[in-house]
Amino acid sequence: MSRKILVPVDGSPLSRQALEHSLEEFEDATVVALHVLDPSEPGYSTPTPVDVRTEPPRGSDEWYERAHEEEESVFEEVREIAAEYDAEVTTESTTGEPTREIVDYAEENDVDHVVIGSHGRTGPTRLLLGSVAEVVVRRAPVSVTVVRDVEAI
Repeated sequence: MSRKILVPVDGSPLSRQALEHSLEEFEDATVVALHVLDPSEPGYSTPTPVDVRTEPPRGSDEWYERAHEEEESVFEEVREIAAEYDAEVTTESTTGEPTREIVDYAEENDVDHVVIGSHGRTGPTRLLLGSVAEVVVRRAPVSVTVVRDVEAI
């Protein structure tokens, strides 16, 4: 029976590393790259820098159009990485609060394992920015592998 691995992707180098790790470690698994559009956080859903002063209002049609363009860019990178590993990756997207959407997806789609990138921030930075990976580790119904940026610790 094939395993299903969920890899949340946001276009960051750490989500790329998480995807690469999943393709290396789970060669025979079905890998799903999940992108979450988060209208409450204008910079979360995009790998490119965002200047909120010039961006369309969050949740507007223009915002969603730009977010979907960025999402397609993220998925194009996912396909390129998969090709490097001679693998196929299914892409999925959803809209909402990232931690909730990732955990819900894992629960509702028979996911066997989650591989997620984390900056490994500590102290005030972690308190201010939160940690999607930390909450996913605590709430996911399955095992979670965290790929960390050890230089940020």
